[in-house]
Amino acid sequence: PLLRVLGELEQANAPLRANINFSPILCEQLRHPVFVAELPRYLQRKIESAQLDQAYFAKNGEEHMVEVARFWERFFAQDLEQFEALGGDILKGYQHFDETGQIEIITCAATHGYFPLLGFDSCISAQVRTGVDTHKKHFGKQPKGIWVPECGYRPAGTWSYPVQGAGDSVALGPNTSFYRKGVEQFLAANGIDFFFVDTHLVETSAKFTPYDFLFGGVPIALEEESDEPHPTLYRPYMVDGPGREDGVNVSSFPRDPKTGAQVWSGDIGYPGDPVYLDFHKKRWPGGHRYWQVTNSKIDMALKTPYYPQQALDRTRGHAENFASIVRDSLLNRSTNGAPPVLTSPFDAELFGHWWFEGVEWLKNIALQFAREDSPVKLISCSQYLAEHKPSGYLALPEGSWGKNGTNEVWLNPDTSWTWKHIYPAEEAVRQMAAKGTWKKTPESERLAKQICRELLLLESSDWQFLITTGAARDYAEKRFNTHLDQFRVLIDAWRRYDAGQPLSAETMLSLAEIEKRDSVFEDIDPSLWAA
Repeated sequence: PLLRVLGELEQANAPLRANINFSPILCEQLRHPVFVAELPRYLQRKIESAQLDQAYFAKNGEEHMVEVARFWERFFAQDLEQFEALGGDILKGYQHFDETGQIEIITCAATHGYFPLLGFDSCISAQVRTGVDTHKKHFGKQPKGIWVPECGYRPAGTWSYPVQGAGDSVALGPNTSFYRKGVEQFLAANGIDFFFVDTHLVETSAKFTPYDFLFGGVPIALEEESDEPHPTLYRPYMVDGPGREDGVNVSSFPRDPKTGAQVWSGDIGYPGDPVYLDFHKKRWPGGHRYWQVTNSKIDMALKTPYYPQQALDRTRGHAENFASIVRDSLLNRSTNGAPPVLTSPFDAELFGHWWFEGVEWLKNIALQFAREDSPVKLISCSQYLAEHKPSGYLALPEGSWGKNGTNEVWLNPDTSWTWKHIYPAEEAVRQMAAKGTWKKTPESERLAKQICRELLLLESSDWQFLITTGAARDYAEKRFNTHLDQFRVLIDAWRRYDAGQPLSAETMLSLAEIEKRDSVFEDIDPSLWAA
């Protein structure tokens, strides 16, 4: 759906100019042969279920529901037609809009590892380098920007493990501290020019973070700060560090909280409007949705029928409102000569998934700012930096856009057990990579590469997030433990090989089975973990 909207905006000469992060793991998934084969089958099932729904509603005399079912049939048929027109290559479609300047595609850490808690500098370096290399593989050029996972930033300084590694010595415990680099140093080393930080890292009085909405209610701090000027939020800053003479020139763009609340919140924001499609109520079989939000607090049985055109019409009014908030926020801002810039980042899944009409809203945003009388214009971060070099430096504290702006979503009593396994795994990979004997044979190199893949998958911040929020705790724990078990099988095989035993046929069979499940990052380089 977003590709369709970008095509419409291209025809209207109204570029969105959004910075869109395609995470490396997503790029690998979208071009995986299983996905390319399965998506058309999925879309065909959705089309057929919409046709069955039409027959059911017609039999019961529900003419409006018949029309909504036809809407779903057209929607998924359009998806299927577009996917086939792209030759099954969704990334190719986005690459076109990146090349024409409609959007700017940026990268992310390889598997969305949470930087402030990873155990070694080499682990962060490997996440970033693998991400950059994967971006080059899929898009053919160096990314200029990165979405630092969860806006998780850590400055350079002394650090110690927050938990004791499972079954390991004090060397992997809280009693040992050592010097760590700042996140910006890893980005600079990989040619990254900019990243994003949460509001409170720049303006300490603004405590609202997007994930606060997940834990209930509207943060009081949001209301307290909403009418206060935040001139510091409307310009990028070079990230400062201790004794900065290392040539690191990486810029950070702060998140604007006011515009964020309008889109993040299902209670006070646009997605909670009564006419928009309700996310949770579905008709089975088929899973299509036929009801509107109505009221976010009422029982599912009381949801009223959905009117697609009415919902699409509402996105125009919400786009106008958003544009006015942006204009008011930027009006008369002083930024030492450069024009002020407002940065409003969101999870892409908000648009079209949680908020079905969100993609159409994005289109209307672009149309609003493309008007000749608009005093505000859309611009990508790299374009802004090319035209206006930041004049200020800012030393950032540690933090994230998670609950309370800290690490607590990813490290708490419910998730600390995961880190007790991650840290020893990271140490084992560091030792393996440093030895270099993994390069001896093609088989040992295959083994080492898969060990590194399993570590990257183990480090994904998604597992702790899903455990903490309870959104899919069982799934997250199962995935984590699966990667941990596979990692242990492989690292044990490596240790036997390193001790002089040949790799057995049984080991190679296990390796092949694991490779089939987790065949990402084909050209992964184990030497990245050697430092």
